[in-house]
Amino acid sequence: MTKTRVLAALVMGPLAIAAILLLPTPWMAALTAVIFLLGLWEWLKLAEIDDPIARSVLLIANLLMMVAIVWASRSSAGGSLVLFQLMSLIGVVWWLLSLLWLRHYGFASDHDTHARVFKLAAATLSVIPAWCALALIHAERPNGQYWLLLALMIVWFADSGAYFAGRKFGKRKLSPRISPNKTVEGLIGGVIAGMAVALIGAALIGVPLAQFPAIALVAAWTIVFSVVGDLYESLLKRHVGAKDSGALI
Repeated sequence: MTKTRVLAALVMGPLAIAAILLLPTPWMAALTAVIFLLGLWEWLKLAEIDDPIARSVLLIANLLMMVAIVWASRSSAGGSLVLFQLMSLIGVVWWLLSLLWLRHYGFASDHDTHARVFKLAAATLSVIPAWCALALIHAERPNGQYWLLLALMIVWFADSGAYFAGRKFGKRKLSPRISPNKTVEGLIGGVIAGMAVALIGAALIGVPLAQFPAIALVAAWTIVFSVVGDLYESLLKRHVGAKDSGALI
């Protein structure tokens, strides 16, 4: 597993960084839309949509939603990001609500149609707002591409820090009924790693020292909700008895 993680990072990391730094926002949004939809294809498996035709229809529906957001954002003045902001806000609300789902981990754990509806709604509420937020950050001037890279690096480093700290020091289970391998020590290691890269990155971007507390606060929330997302993915895997969320990577 460690070897796979390292090899995947060595291959995908430089490509992701190059795309973020070099592509204009419209091309960046188009590329990430493809990547997000590939991830959604795997999510649909976790929602137990086994029929390829049904999965394709659902995938196309989400693609059309992305296209509609872009189309509706066009204007004679060059476009507006209001819809992207609104969808990002909807994503924030969804992740706050997902905390209730984690607390009631048996919710939608059955295999009937009603459970699938909730999981399919969760898929759209996770993927579309995340894509909108990515485009929104990247479009910010003058340093949107750097802020987007930093946001992703916070999550990358937090995840890696949690993984290695958990393997080395992990004793106390974080949420044994959802993800037995996650530990409190791993969470602490992830927070330290994520906060460190956030502050170093902010300094490199040129953020004034007086704004560092605000950067630290945003980074802390980013790390916390990256863990929430990780736990939610683990919850979906437990519902269907899957060891991995997919085999794409």
